[in-house]
Amino acid sequence: MAAAPAGGGAARGRGATSFQRKAAAGSRLAAVAGTRPSVRHGQLLLSSGLPSLDCVLGGGVAVGTLLLIEEDKYGLYSNLLFKYFLAEGVVCGHHLFVASAKEHPDNILKELPAPLLDDTYRNEWGEDATDVKSEDFQDSMKIAWRYQNLPKMEASPTTSTKFGHYYDVSKTMSPELFQSIKWHSFYLPEELSLQPKMKTHNMNSAYSRLLQSIQRIIYQEGFDGSDPQKKLKNILRIGIQSLGSMLWGDDICSSDTPEYIHSLTKFLYVLRGLLRKSLSACIITVPAHLIQNKAIMERVTNLSDMVVGLESFIGSERETNPLYKDYHGLVHVQQIPRLNSLICDVSDTKDLAFRLKRKLFTIEFLRQFLVYLDAYVTAPFWEY
Repeated sequence: MAAAPAGGGAARGRGATSFQRKAAAGSRLAAVAGTRPSVRHGQLLLSSGLPSLDCVLGGGVAVGTLLLIEEDKYGLYSNLLFKYFLAEGVVCGHHLFVASAKEHPDNILKELPAPLLDDTYRNEWGEDATDVKSEDFQDSMKIAWRYQNLPKMEASPTTSTKFGHYYDVSKTMSPELFQSIKWHSFYLPEELSLQPKMKTHNMNSAYSRLLQSIQRIIYQEGFDGSDPQKKLKNILRIGIQSLGSMLWGDDICSSDTPEYIHSLTKFLYVLRGLLRKSLSACIITVPAHLIQNKAIMERVTNLSDMVVGLESFIGSERETNPLYKDYHGLVHVQQIPRLNSLICDVSDTKDLAFRLKRKLFTIEFLRQFLVYLDAYVTAPFWEY
């Protein structure tokens, strides 16, 4: 009789195992609102606020990384990307930290674009698609017949799954949307009036104050993981406007040999360390075209995870060039991060442009330019 339990236990031992499969990391990461895990490297991603830019960056902005935007000449379109990043944070319920030396953060938030509903976006996109089709029909009358059978290209970089939202730049966000989020501001003129001037080694006073403010928010709000008992995790979106300009007390835009030549690079080095160990992501706009010492700009690029440059056609020859008549500028993807791998995600083409279509700001392939160029160089004849 005593052997029966042993036999039963042995049977249970043969039929069961102590091994338990752990829950997939992606399922835990996906619990954070407004994020999704990358299918390539498993890193947690959030949207930049512009789905076409997310696709170019390999799916989105990875948590713990820094997105650097090289401003266009007049700062018009880079400011749009900056506001898109913050607007996406509001819609997703993320915490915001907005820093500026030029425009008060309160005014920046008041000017965030309003989100578009899916139906509204389809209507806007449908109208633009109709315009594109009519233009394609006119172009088909000019290009040799053998080019009409080429496979169609998507106008914008897209992904198979929906991620992020679309925004109407002609309208501002409703104040009711801000009631559900928590945000912090850093306005340099106010900060300088509150505290006496301070300096650290190889860093000016403005950058030191900004780093202290970011560090304080990360630690006090628990974005560094210091509060593991907190069930509802959230993301901190950090936006810094026109960093490196003279308004920040930096002279890299006015001198080849600035007084604190390593001030900006040291700031970025410390900031990346804060981002890496916290649930946060940062976007910074930099007036790269004004920086006199190109070696400094190279170091700034190396200290950033993603670098995207905007080249506006305003005031240039391309503004009146018929090849670029549908666009307002070019997009230069300077750097994409290598996350948990030896290679990085690279877009199918580097010929990208942007345009402001009625209410939407989009990044698109330079397909018209490529078709015209190919037909001009290789076509044996033209059809009239």
